[in-house]
Amino acid sequence: MAGYEVFASFYDRLTENVNYAAWADYLLGLFSRFQGDKPKVLLDLACGSGSLSEQLIARGVDVIGVDGSPEMLMQAQEKSAPFGDKWMLLCQDMRQLDLFGTVNGAVCMLDSLNHLTETRDLEEVFRRLGLFIEPGGLMIFDVNTPYKHQQVLGDQVFVYDEPDFYCVWQNRFLPRRNETEITLDFFVPEGEEQYARYQEQFRERAYSMKTWQDLLEKAGFEVLAQFGELTENAPAEEEQRVVFVAKNHAIGQR
Repeated sequence: MAGYEVFASFYDRLTENVNYAAWADYLLGLFSRFQGDKPKVLLDLACGSGSLSEQLIARGVDVIGVDGSPEMLMQAQEKSAPFGDKWMLLCQDMRQLDLFGTVNGAVCMLDSLNHLTETRDLEEVFRRLGLFIEPGGLMIFDVNTPYKHQQVLGDQVFVYDEPDFYCVWQNRFLPRRNETEITLDFFVPEGEEQYARYQEQFRERAYSMKTWQDLLEKAGFEVLAQFGELTENAPAEEEQRVVFVAKNHAIGQR
């Protein structure tokens, strides 16, 4: 998986369109609906720069933020200072998740699981989540759909022209495996009329809804619901992002 060494520095700027406050309200609403109350301790898996964790903690939830990128966690660390021991950050690959104890529930948002392009890796992530989410606890996550990869991301190019950096975001769709290869070229001013170029590349894979459900069930989770983005309605035919709500019934050994 990518380390996002350069991407981390600009991640918050490139995701300013994400309404993290709305996502936090939505997620805690789902916990209340399906679990009766908001969790006391929540795992934010693939927490990135911590913007969602920050909003969850502001709503009275203790958060363990896990991410595989030290650079992303450096961004999160700057946000965590005011919250003291209500926010713990761990640098771990999600496939090697290893917590000190159990949590009431977990979230993994903004298509983070799509970055795992092999089903065996997803199986291992769900297996480990089954160990660390308490019995009956919820796992809520969102995924990009095959429709989004085929019709929206596809072979597209996006350009960000900011005062302190220039970014060219190029997608290449690989239909055989429903994957999108993403290449980011950053141009950062260095001195007068000079730029340093940095490039990062990673892939996302869009799995069928049945694949997600089968993998969850294999790991001991019961799928309670599938919703369209930020709704409690069934996903539309051309849904770009689907939210899964799953309950942990796994009883395993570490």
